[in-house]
Amino acid sequence: MRVFVGTCGFPVSRGKVYNTLDSVEIQETFYNRPNPEKLRRLRLEAPKHFIFNMKAWQALTHPPTMPTWRRSKDKIPKDKSHLYGFLRPTKENFNAWEEVVKGAKELNARVIVLQLPSAFRCNDENIRNMREFLSSITPSKFLIGIEVRGEWKDKLEVLKSVIEDIKGVIHVVDPLRYRPALVRSVSYFRLHGLGGSEVNYRYKYTDEDLKKLKDILADLRGRSTEAYVMFNNVYMYNDALRFKNILKA
Repeated sequence: MRVFVGTCGFPVSRGKVYNTLDSVEIQETFYNRPNPEKLRRLRLEAPKHFIFNMKAWQALTHPPTMPTWRRSKDKIPKDKSHLYGFLRPTKENFNAWEEVVKGAKELNARVIVLQLPSAFRCNDENIRNMREFLSSITPSKFLIGIEVRGEWKDKLEVLKSVIEDIKGVIHVVDPLRYRPALVRSVSYFRLHGLGGSEVNYRYKYTDEDLKKLKDILADLRGRSTEAYVMFNNVYMYNDALRFKNILKA
């Protein structure tokens, strides 16, 4: 199994990340509509072997009333705000997905991450919408990673029932907190720090944590052929470097 270690965003200079890590997950495409030209420039400046992943525009996952939109340059008309987010199978969300795809093509992204908020409850409406939306956008040139939060961690069988028959959809988790609902040929992990409810960005991973992570990856051999380990904490760059060294040991 090939393991690619990276960070969510660029915590240090882009050149340093390109030269020392394997991958990066672009974050700015979450807050604002993806800019294809800017993403194309990123792809061209990076080494050919470097792998980009991309966080999907929040228009797909977060209704415009949520706090994350305060950082956005994009303005959604109030009379249409109920048509965006929560993977609703609406014309507006499908159009937003096309914007994401345009950017992902220029970036040559491997995985597009759809990170849903804890407000996206595990209820009949959201389950139905998730299934319909994901079924409508697949198969895709890109792998689609779904990261759910809140009560979903206690209802993984429900998530499994939604995505197991949809080709190219990965359950994204922090494996030091809990394991994915199902294992695909490609695994994708986002590490947000330990402690706290679901994220603790100020956490610095210990050697013991990273050795445990290595053991988790070893357990995937024979089931996954490719795994992405993406650190998303304050110390993400140094933790990623340390983990790469532990993998080599």
